[in-house]
Formats: sequence, structure tokens, C-alpha cells
Amino acid sequence: MADVPLYVVSDYSSSERRITPSWSIAQLKTKLEPITGIPPSCQHIFLKTPSNDRIPIEASDEETVYLQSFPLAPYAELQVVDTRPASARPNFSSAVGVEKFELPEEEYEKKTDSVLAWKKAQKLGRFDPNAPTHEQAKIDAIAKEIEARGIAVGKRCRVGGDDTRRGEVKYVGDVKEIPGVGAWVGVQLDEPVGKNDGSVGGTRYWGEESELKRGVFVRAERVEVGDFPVLDDLEDMEEI
Repeated sequence: MADVPLYVVSDYSSSERRITPSWSIAQLKTKLEPITGIPPSCQHIFLKTPSNDRIPIEASDEETVYLQSFPLAPYAELQVVDTRPASARPNFSSAVGVEKFELPEEEYEKKTDSVLAWKKAQKLGRFDPNAPTHEQAKIDAIAKEIEARGIAVGKRCRVGGDDTRRGEVKYVGDVKEIPGVGAWVGVQLDEPVGKNDGSVGGTRYWGEESELKRGVFVRAERVEVGDFPVLDDLEDMEEI
């Protein structure tokens, strides 16, 4: 009797396999173990026919009962259920405990088909001979922007053109905890609608520790200095 193509489906895998009807149920379970990862003694097998019947593949003596006794139809599903308790089942989606291979840095640098080799060939990033010049040009441009906008510690300002985000410039300079070269402008907002309390990553740039988040660090182009006094919530109220 010719082999029959079936879809073997389990919690851990799904694949098309050719099943030989002359196999016993015990033989089938042995062959399914490397496919599904389920030991033969823990397999509960069902044959799902085209008419959606779910027929158990089982017998009191699985060594002497053969698959030809069941209505094997091409491309039907052979469903393999793991009867082990959840705590005893392997977690194939977890990488915990899996030994990870790491290529030594000196070996990686010798490879000619790596991203590092491509960057070297294209003179990108730190391999660009003009990289220091580009970086310094950006730093200088930011410094000029700060000067042109009259940004300095102690000046009143608003951030992002939002009249409700008024505050005072508290810091101008590098912030090593924030990616990117050039100076940042630290503003303490009048209202607690900021991102921090004047500190970033454990480094304090102004003020004292507070639960109120009134501090922001932004680039100079988002800061407008000028006559921006603290807003009085009552000034627009009509007299009664």
C-alpha cells in the first residue's frame, strides 16, 4: 500500500509527512517523537478526516494494530497531543539556558563578509576619515544656534512654541546621558509637565531631587527666549 501524505500537527510543529499504512501505531509514535518532540508514551494521536471527524489512533495493543486499519486520506491532519502536564513540557520559545555562540572580536574583524567589513570598505561611521570634521561642524552649528537665539542660563523662555510650556533656562551644555553631540538646553518649566527633575541617568544638572517633573532637555531650535512671565491662571477670569 502506497505512502499517504498527511499534515502532522502538534503544539510545537506543523509539517507535511508521508505515512506508511503498514506501520503499527507503536512505530508511528516512535517516528513522530523527533518531529513533534513528544515521547511516544505521552502522545495522544487523532486523525482529522476531510469530513472533520476526529478519530483517535489508539489500541489496546499498539504493536499489532496497523495504520491501514484507519481511514487515512491524503492531506488529512494527524494531530499529536502532548499529555504531559504543562510544567513538564519543554518551552521551545524560551532561550533561557541555551548556550549562545559569540564570535571573538578579533575573529569578527578578520571576516570579509560582515557588516563591519562593509562599513570599512564604504568608509562609513568611525571609518570615515572626515568623521571628526563632520562631528565638530555639528557641534559648532549648535553653538551658533544657541548664541543666535540668545539662550543663556537664567533667561525666561518657552519650549516648542507652546505658550503653556514656559519656564527658565537652567543649563546649557553637553549631556552625556543623551545620545548626540553638541550642547543641550535644560529648561525648568513652570508647570510639572516635563520629563525629569533636572537630573538624567543619575547626573544632576540643576536643582534638587523632586517628585515633580518640571525639567526638559531640548535642542536650541525648540527654545525661544523672551518676555515669558509665569502665567497667572486667574488673569483671564472676568470680574464678578
